Amino acid sequence: MYLRKLSLSIVAMIMAMPHAAMMGNNTATTPVVLTESGTDPFATLQEVITALEANPGTNWEKVNIEALRLHLVEMQDMTINVDVKQQYIDNGFQAVVTPTTNRAVKSLTRVLSGHPAQMKAETGWDMQVQNNNGVFTLTVTTKKVHDIAKIRGLGYIGVMAYGNHHQPHHWAIASGDNPHARHSMKH
Repeated sequence: MYLRKLSLSIVAMIMAMPHAAMMGNNTATTPVVLTESGTDPFATLQEVITALEANPGTNWEKVNIEALRLHLVEMQDMTINVDVKQQYIDNGFQAVVTPTTNRAVKSLTRVLSGHPAQMKAETGWDMQVQNNNGVFTLTVTTKKVHDIAKIRGLGYIGVMAYGNHHQPHHWAIASGDNPHARHSMKH
């Protein structure tokens, strides 16, 4: 398990470095490698605080741990506080995601406002989102025949968790940069 986590950390560092470098002013003299994905909010917050402490370039006037906490709550809501029904469609899948709490409706509204663009940039997959009075229909498709089975297997939560953007995204939020400036998900 230790070797797996270590190798995943190295891969995350390699994949995250260019993205993290574009994220703002709190640049470490050595690459910041976060390993927590965000599914354990306290562990993620603790890891980020430790990294901020170790970074001599941390601008504590910009740090915003509360913004990261709020984002992690949103991640928990879209993971736990939803009912999901999925079906295969041509070239992908469709999921109807019904939030089970009012807070989950707000969280999904914010998270899904930016995720389709991130998904497209990272994978080339198309994600369309329709909000029908707080019930979200996600349609995820691809023109890449070899990816159809993958996105179907991933389904709703898999495509939401997919990729290497979460850790650099969390670093940007906590260190005071605003990765949400171009869409409606603001903390």
